[in-house]
Amino acid sequence: MDIKIKKGCIEKQDVDGIILGMFEKEKWKSKSAITRLDNLLGGLIKDMVKSGEFKGKINEVVTLPTRGDIPARRVILVGLGKKNEFKLDSIRQVSGKSTNEARRIGLKRVAVLLTGDGIKGFSVNSMSRAYAEGALLSIYKFDRYKTEKDDTQDGIKELWLIDEYGRGLEEAKDGVKVGRIIAESANFARDLANQPANELPPVKLADAARRLARECGLASMIFDERKLKKLKMNALLGVAQGSDEPPRFIILEYNKGEKKKGTVVLAGKAITFDSGGISLKPSEKMEEMKYDKSGGSAIIGVMRAVALLRLPLHVIGLIPATENLPGGSALKPGDVLKSFSGKTIEIISTDAEGRLILADALSYADRFKPDAIIDIATLTGACVIALGHNATGILGNDEGLLALFKEAGERSGERVWELPLWKEYDEQIKSDIADVKNVGGRPAGTITGAAFLKKFLPDLAGGRKTPWAHLDIAGTAWKEKEGPYLSKGATGVGVRLLVQFLMDYADKG
Repeated sequence: MDIKIKKGCIEKQDVDGIILGMFEKEKWKSKSAITRLDNLLGGLIKDMVKSGEFKGKINEVVTLPTRGDIPARRVILVGLGKKNEFKLDSIRQVSGKSTNEARRIGLKRVAVLLTGDGIKGFSVNSMSRAYAEGALLSIYKFDRYKTEKDDTQDGIKELWLIDEYGRGLEEAKDGVKVGRIIAESANFARDLANQPANELPPVKLADAARRLARECGLASMIFDERKLKKLKMNALLGVAQGSDEPPRFIILEYNKGEKKKGTVVLAGKAITFDSGGISLKPSEKMEEMKYDKSGGSAIIGVMRAVALLRLPLHVIGLIPATENLPGGSALKPGDVLKSFSGKTIEIISTDAEGRLILADALSYADRFKPDAIIDIATLTGACVIALGHNATGILGNDEGLLALFKEAGERSGERVWELPLWKEYDEQIKSDIADVKNVGGRPAGTITGAAFLKKFLPDLAGGRKTPWAHLDIAGTAWKEKEGPYLSKGATGVGVRLLVQFLMDYADKG
């Protein structure tokens, strides 16, 4: 879909359809676009509002015929909700909802009023970026294995963002450029996460990352099992030993050698399929465990965006990748592993495998002497119980870092909620026979998962730990039903959040 920025009056655009947003109980100004359009349509919009057929509730959509009164064939009214509740993610939502409606009724060229009366004070740049993100995220479909394609998939060819006064054309163009990079990077991550395990085992995931690196100018290294054994990454190898598919450790690096720019390491869990190992999961919905690579997929998507946006940072993506299966040589409850860091781990549950592979990745991060480390993983079912599907759990050891993430979550539409990480929780993961055990029981499962990861952070001078944040996306990595701008399946969660965080982190300097 081509997104263009144009100056002009919305009602004069020669397109298939016009998208116009309206707040609940909105009072129209005499010269506003909606008043002008209503007058041209003979009061049709006003009649819809008076009759209660359109109230302006968030994501409410009504399509009206224009009967030749204006160049466009259709007007799509979309509700913006209550004015005092309007935020950037509202723009993504109404963009996705109206774009999908336009696609559903077969419109190919559509215009939307970018600026209007009474929209809080958002910049043209942020609005155009959010609109582009919502539109491009909404048209994503994963149908590569369907032999009969939906004929509506071609969708909208052109989306025109109309700036009536032409004061923010350059801002809008820049916003659309950034929004496109972020949305397409999220869609790239969704493609990876949606792929079934037989089509995207660790080796092929590594191949996909290597191809992306070549295309975007990233440096890449892939460690095979021989290299992993040499490095003694035994936590990753321990999880992998139950599968016939060999593991991989994927390293992507942007601005290699530019350490003066500030170094951030991103680590993402990529279990390409998780059966639970010997601690076998129930068979119901086990097919969803192809999404257990969502954290690693997100990091690959983020690295794409970072390279294309040319952020002034040194960023490294670490993606440990393996399957977790109950083969004859699989890891067993009661086993002890010696991790890359040298710390020993008692295995209580083989279904707590994500923290094992991340333990080796977090310790390896020390080689880059990072200023901050972020990890992202579908780590615990407990996070779904705690927060449901509307927020990502966040824990960490640095208040400033967590504050940046909270702000980035609001701006990106991928919200986070902080859980405590007090030292008392360390008691639950003490082992009688090793340095640490990989499960701390049912209470506070999300917190003890993070407490485990904290043990493997590299030390700074004076024994301080590297500033770190852990993102648990178990409840947000995939959707079971359609949303305003996200379809069923993988969400690409973490891409928008992490890119916004990195942009803010770079600005903070």
